[in-house]
Amino acid sequence: MSDNINNSNITTTQTTRELAPGLLRNTIDERIVRIRPMSTPIDQISRCAGARGTKSMVVEYYSVDTKAVSAMSTANCEAAMPSDSSAPVTLTLHTDNDDLFDSSETIMVPEGSVTLATGVRVPLQLYVVAGSRGRQAGSGVECIVTSLPEDHSGCSVDTIVPGMEIVRMGRAAAELDVQTPQFAVLPRKSRNFCQIFKMQVEQSTMQRIIDKEAGWTFSDQEEAAIIDMRLGMEKNFLFGTKARFNDPAKQQEVFLTGGIWEQTGHSFTLPYANLSADTLISLCREAFTGNNGSRRKILLAGTSLVEALSKLEYNKTVSAGETVVKWGIELKEIRSNFGSLYIVHSEIFDQCGHSSDGFVLDPDYVQKYCLTPFTVEKLDLRSSGQRNTDAVVITEASCLVLRYPQAHMRVVGVR
Repeated sequence: MSDNINNSNITTTQTTRELAPGLLRNTIDERIVRIRPMSTPIDQISRCAGARGTKSMVVEYYSVDTKAVSAMSTANCEAAMPSDSSAPVTLTLHTDNDDLFDSSETIMVPEGSVTLATGVRVPLQLYVVAGSRGRQAGSGVECIVTSLPEDHSGCSVDTIVPGMEIVRMGRAAAELDVQTPQFAVLPRKSRNFCQIFKMQVEQSTMQRIIDKEAGWTFSDQEEAAIIDMRLGMEKNFLFGTKARFNDPAKQQEVFLTGGIWEQTGHSFTLPYANLSADTLISLCREAFTGNNGSRRKILLAGTSLVEALSKLEYNKTVSAGETVVKWGIELKEIRSNFGSLYIVHSEIFDQCGHSSDGFVLDPDYVQKYCLTPFTVEKLDLRSSGQRNTDAVVITEASCLVLRYPQAHMRVVGVR
């Protein structure tokens, strides 16, 4: 007989917890997200998306970004023109990320060119003969210039100077090749701490707060307490600093969760003095390109940033779309050719000194971890002789982490 069969034929909160531990939690979460969703958009989105369970206060996870598509030249790289006009023309690249380029890959240098004997200039393209991996440090990337004709007499190749972009293209295998160098994008192991969020609510015994958890309803005081608790959680989820220390008064270890603001290294500076539709296009370009993220992202914005964006005159390239409601949040859509940004005003930014800033969140790549899901525990303070009240303690131990950190972006307003 299955272990998940309740032989007593009586469904109770206890048996529900044992046989379907996520059922009550999901019911409570569904009720929580109806309370002032616009005030706590990050907690709202993560709660609607669901959380992963964890068995430790320390959450270890892997994050990975897509492999970089380009590097920058760091030295003058001149082609070695052989005396035999039919021999390959070689060139050794030195970039700020030589390990990015493997043998058999092709390369384009957008700012470089080859001048043919006829005077015609064609784009400079290369083929990697030997990458830098496994070779002496600083040896560079050995390449063949492929945009030259078979007889390259009278031709010349531009010198690649520092600061030129070197773009990685596709691989080119020989007919008998079976293998290529291994494609390697190693995930980075990161960790965050679950923070124990608590709120105690008390009322006199004249009004019973909770009858039973399965039929949980909110009193006015409970609702106010949960709003305050979620606002505090929202600040930690956004701007919290990861820490682990001992409380000298309690002689117990305390964990603080790290916010998503510092989890991404992707940042965009927004100049308020020259703010225009062109600036917004640049913001969209930075938010949607080079990170393999979604085509629809959310811009959580402080009051000053929302005000500035609201004053812009939009054009046919970037336009203000309709207002949509998702996750219980009212979102204002801004459409561009790069993707759609859904703007939501968050006063949390104002309260934390970031009124001019914002955060572009890709909802597909944010994950919530819960050690203790949102629970309500009734305290019997009257029987213990402490106070003649009924009391509940609301608890959640959780944290947020960003998968694909480059898919998210800080927006830093500069006046």
